[in-house]
Amino acid sequence: MANVLDLKRRIRSVKNTRQITKAMKMVSAAKLRRAQERAMQARPYAQMLANVLQSLVRRADLYGEDGADVMHPLLVEREEKNVLVLVIAGDKGFAGAFNSNIGKAAQKFIDYRRAPKTPTEDSPMPGEQNIDVETVGRKSRDMFKRRYPDATWKHVDEEYDNGLSHHVEDIRERKQPIELTHDLSALLGKLSFVDVDKAAHSIIDRYERGEIDSVYIVYNEFKSVIAQRVVVEKLLPIRKLGSPEITVSEEMTEEQKEAAAHAAATAGVSINTPEESEMEQEAKKFGTADVDYLYDQDPSRLFRHLLPRYVTTQIYHALLESVASEHASRMTAMDAASSNASDMIDKLTLTMNRVRQAAITTEIIEIVSGAAAL
Repeated sequence: MANVLDLKRRIRSVKNTRQITKAMKMVSAAKLRRAQERAMQARPYAQMLANVLQSLVRRADLYGEDGADVMHPLLVEREEKNVLVLVIAGDKGFAGAFNSNIGKAAQKFIDYRRAPKTPTEDSPMPGEQNIDVETVGRKSRDMFKRRYPDATWKHVDEEYDNGLSHHVEDIRERKQPIELTHDLSALLGKLSFVDVDKAAHSIIDRYERGEIDSVYIVYNEFKSVIAQRVVVEKLLPIRKLGSPEITVSEEMTEEQKEAAAHAAATAGVSINTPEESEMEQEAKKFGTADVDYLYDQDPSRLFRHLLPRYVTTQIYHALLESVASEHASRMTAMDAASSNASDMIDKLTLTMNRVRQAAITTEIIEIVSGAAAL
């Protein structure tokens, strides 16, 4: 059994750890409030953009004059032979099961896509479907880098008559059915719409060229501290504007909700879903009036400009919600760690008191025994 000095050192160490976890909890609570505000501020813009596109779809034909060509390549549906999976996790740990749940959901979706299919299902037969994985967040990158190889590209140069060469393009050389293509972890460092737009256009360009046939995004959807779920959402092709196509979802358990509610109550964070602001209510009404709008530009040109922006907005919204979910998960995990530290301190203090009492009792017995012997 440990002596009193060792127990005192352990108690001091656990108290120091509890101070750190309490500080991390309060920092996460403050960041969560800012992340919630940022996500709510982005909702009116996304809603108005979706309303404009829905209004345009109702008043314009999605197909060309010959009835065959679709107004925009992002609306074209193809057989899903090459699938891109965008996995959004976090850069840091100490967030409970936040990162692992996203990794499990993404891996489960990938395994399902590679599993044998029956001929009646509307999907390619086994061996025909290739999957590209793009990661956002260092935890996501490290998780899948251990499982799948990086994609390779071959540089193609064109030689001129004077002997000089000019780089033409990079050609993908696929070696495995599942490969890692790009790491977009830099997006989380300073979440900027401009940076997200560049990443989204890279995905859009590959879809328009036919390099990928569909895009799925895996992230943690956030509505409130106790209303979160890990979802797999189909991003491309666009089927229904304004309504996300959720393929897979995993809700929080009752135990997780209780832990999150306790952490929020002790940190002063509301567990209720934020009410709609006046701007959000007005955004929902924007462009929904049953009147004939006059468009100065051709519908195909409007689709060409608005649909890529719509995809960018969807990715940006997923990143905002993922950041808020990460802070909420870290706040809950640090609250549980602080509570466990307090319980450990109580147990160690009780053990220390027992050891000290036993030592005192032993000393008294030795003194009495020595006195009796005299």
